[in-house]
Amino acid sequence: MTTRPGPDPGSSESSVALSSWLASLVRNHDYASLSELRRPRVQRAPHFRALWHSPNEAQREVYSQVAFLFAVYHQGRSQPAYGYGNLGEAARRIGSEKRLGPEDPGAARLVDRIVSSRRIPWRHLQHAVARLRACEQQPPSWARLVDDLNRWHDRKARVPYEWGVAFHMPAAGAATTQSTALTAASSTEKDSTT
Repeated sequence: MTTRPGPDPGSSESSVALSSWLASLVRNHDYASLSELRRPRVQRAPHFRALWHSPNEAQREVYSQVAFLFAVYHQGRSQPAYGYGNLGEAARRIGSEKRLGPEDPGAARLVDRIVSSRRIPWRHLQHAVARLRACEQQPPSWARLVDDLNRWHDRKARVPYEWGVAFHMPAAGAATTQSTALTAASSTEKDSTT
């Protein structure tokens, strides 16, 4: 498994700062702080440090919970994984060699539960991160996850919808390749009939 050099472009400064700080815990082998972050009910220094990155009080829960998810994913790891894409794209990587993403029934049920939730589905998100870790796949971009969860209730942002589309639809490159192949096949059929 490889790590990416940094967060997605376009992420907010505060979410990038949080993911950079969390990555520094892994790089510096600060396993005690990561362990503390995995205990969300006992608030200690690392929890408050995660909250420092939150630009306002309304977003503190998201910053705290994403720090928890990051610590869950990085348990026992010596290199940070910044991740990439949104949670829907990351969930496409869940499964076995034979069945990935939408083809894996467990991954499909998990994403369906996440995107149909009115409230931020913390338990299901934890399960998704744990599945990515177990499959040794890259997580979503931590910075983007913070930003997406902060916009969860924004109807214009449509975060759950975007995650669902990213999970169920093929990647843009695959869709382009497939449409090119279909166009070529249909033009070949036309040529053979004329």
